[in-house]
Amino acid sequence: MEYELVAGLEVHCQLNTHTKAFCGCSTAFGAQANTNVCPVCLAMPGSLPVLNARALESIIKMGLATNCRIAPYSTMARKNYFYPDLPKGYQISQFEDPVCSEGFVEVDTGDAKQSSLKKIRLVRIHLEEDAGKSIHDIGAETYVDANRCGVPLIEIVSYPDIRSTREASLYLQKIRQIVRYLGISDGNMDEGSLRCDANVSIRPKGQEAYGTRTEIKNMNSFKSVEKAMEYEVLRQTEVLESGGRVVQETLLWDADKMETRPMRSKEQAHDYRYFPEPDLVPIEVTSKMLEQITSSLPEFPEARRDRFVAEYKLPRYDAEVLTASRDIADYFEATVKTSGDAKQSSNWVMGEVLRTLKEKAIDIADFSIDAGRLGELITLYNGGTVSSTVAKEVFALMMASKDAPSKIVNDRGLAQVSDNAAIETAVAEIIAANPSQREQYRSGKKNLFGYFVGETMKQMSGKANPKLITDILKQKLDAA
Repeated sequence: MEYELVAGLEVHCQLNTHTKAFCGCSTAFGAQANTNVCPVCLAMPGSLPVLNARALESIIKMGLATNCRIAPYSTMARKNYFYPDLPKGYQISQFEDPVCSEGFVEVDTGDAKQSSLKKIRLVRIHLEEDAGKSIHDIGAETYVDANRCGVPLIEIVSYPDIRSTREASLYLQKIRQIVRYLGISDGNMDEGSLRCDANVSIRPKGQEAYGTRTEIKNMNSFKSVEKAMEYEVLRQTEVLESGGRVVQETLLWDADKMETRPMRSKEQAHDYRYFPEPDLVPIEVTSKMLEQITSSLPEFPEARRDRFVAEYKLPRYDAEVLTASRDIADYFEATVKTSGDAKQSSNWVMGEVLRTLKEKAIDIADFSIDAGRLGELITLYNGGTVSSTVAKEVFALMMASKDAPSKIVNDRGLAQVSDNAAIETAVAEIIAANPSQREQYRSGKKNLFGYFVGETMKQMSGKANPKLITDILKQKLDAA
């Protein structure tokens, strides 16, 4: 029997507020264990929570960006469960009245030739605090780091609209892109800023009723989400094909063994004994607050991509790559302001800049060549001051220097040679030194022209104007 995947994702996104959801402790990642704590996030008797206003602003931004209904009135709740890294014995979250509900995200499941948009509906986006972290790999004991307790999260819950593991990965990438564009989270899965649980079930193709679902946890990359879901689909298929029954449970993904393993039987909502948080007043979102937040929203990726195509006359592919990241898109536009050439700026950002970022595993914010200097380098290249080969050499030198590219070119004598007499001399020497290739070229082997261009450029240390080399070589080689 042919089965169909039915999946929904629960995405936890850590907000980049400076302080925690209900206290003034720092949210800085990487601090010494149990130092970013206070009586509130450690649940000391008599301590009281106070809602972080920026966290509320962040979730409203996310709701607006994902076409959600923003509730004018919502409440916080206590979600009760017991675990060593949860000092309170409950988590402050939301249940019946989330801030955001009934939105959707569109992902492009098409290919390079044709776009195909798939709408994935959202049940809710709610605000909650994070738990601490249990550390199991120090000797035989388990340790608890409470630094993460109380860090503000938004949980984005989708309907079971996902029908392939690729759709799941695209959806998760879209969520990360949105939170980064909004500036509410860095979305780093390897640091736990973005975490994903997948609810996975299968059903015979054509059947409308859902199968029994399992929840997969511990997936820390887009690839692991796809692999874990692929494994679970195969596992559930084998269970059903052998006459068994899929059990509703929570599973952990083991990336080393590439398999899921049972963690616990799945809780239902009533198992958490939700009840209203008595220490926090209800949240009210006024129309004035909504207007202010709406007016602060950035230009979103799809709109920016379309503008790049219309305003800068870029191919759609270039625009897609450049707008995948808000910071890269900002860097590109700043480069164009200096260079005045959108296509050359696109070529350099998509080529040398993105390659360098990948090689060094850094973000554009840490890149040593600012957009103004890159724009000046492009201007030097377009004006014929440097050849393409030398421009790349200057780019490499700019990585280790704060000097303007024009100063680097002047100090190192890298300016392009456009002296006809010098180029004619070099061309004559190359032709004279290669009589065999010259005769082959004149006998009809025209592809040897590139050989002569390369040799001449080599003799002139890559500084000669390539157009002049081409023109002079053609004139000399084609002469009787």
